[in-house]
Amino acid sequence: MQAPQLSVVIPVYNEEEGLAALFARLYPALDALGLSYEVIFVDDGSRDRSAAILREQFDRRPEVTRVVLLAGNFGQHPAILAGFAHCRGERVVTLDADLQNPPEEIGKLLARMDQGADYVGGVRRQRQDSWLRRAPSRLMNRLRERITSIRMTDQGCMLRAYSREVIDALNKCRETNTFIPALAYTFARRPAEIEVAHEERAAGISKYSLFKLIALNFDLMTGFSIAPLRFFSVLGMLIAAGSVLLYLVVMAERMLLAGSLREALAALWDRDILAYFLIGLQLFGIGLLGEYVGRIYEEVRQRPRYVVGAVLQREE
Repeated sequence: MQAPQLSVVIPVYNEEEGLAALFARLYPALDALGLSYEVIFVDDGSRDRSAAILREQFDRRPEVTRVVLLAGNFGQHPAILAGFAHCRGERVVTLDADLQNPPEEIGKLLARMDQGADYVGGVRRQRQDSWLRRAPSRLMNRLRERITSIRMTDQGCMLRAYSREVIDALNKCRETNTFIPALAYTFARRPAEIEVAHEERAAGISKYSLFKLIALNFDLMTGFSIAPLRFFSVLGMLIAAGSVLLYLVVMAERMLLAGSLREALAALWDRDILAYFLIGLQLFGIGLLGEYVGRIYEEVRQRPRYVVGAVLQREE
């Protein structure tokens, strides 16, 4: 079986309202590239009619369409990894199903790969998201760049292109929780970024709640660096040293005002604001340590990241 020049992997979860619009733009955009291609839709346990609509699309274009039906809802990144495991293209592009990433922009990524890049990340130009989503995203981008050696201007953009070599390396990884764009960056020898257009959702609502976004960023931070643990070690030593100096200063002040050491210590006992701060810092540090321990717990169980229920593809 001859491998296509391009594979497009699209995770789908409860997107029945927007799939028709996606089909209407995706296939003409790919046909216009003049390349042999395949589109791999990965249904991540949708509860609406998404799986049925994908089956209908497979019947309409079986020569270029493949559908991977997962046996449950495993999350966006496991769904993408399932698509990577089934794709055959020399180059692979990931795309959102909600049309926030215009399919017409795929050609820009491939053109950049023609210039020598083996991994191309999209940077959303004039994002259409609300301020409440843009501001935390910028903050996490800066924090991640300082903690890890991974440089991505826009870590939330799904429109990305990968070489076959990078995909093969990703398929060999077996960690339970990971952040695919960052992991691919570690394998790429010539990573690059380009600006791409960004549009409002064609239909439906975002599947990423605030909690999921926080969890995703914890995966990114703890999965690629132990810098947060080192930071808290250094911070703990600095706070401990600073607390001792502060107490010495305050004790000296109280002794001068109170006239005795006993009265000075009694006055210090009422100064509990610093104690509350230190307790809060300790709890956060324990939670961060628990995040790393939790990752170890998930890895040692060696459970599959996803379970494939069925694959719709034309027999060759």
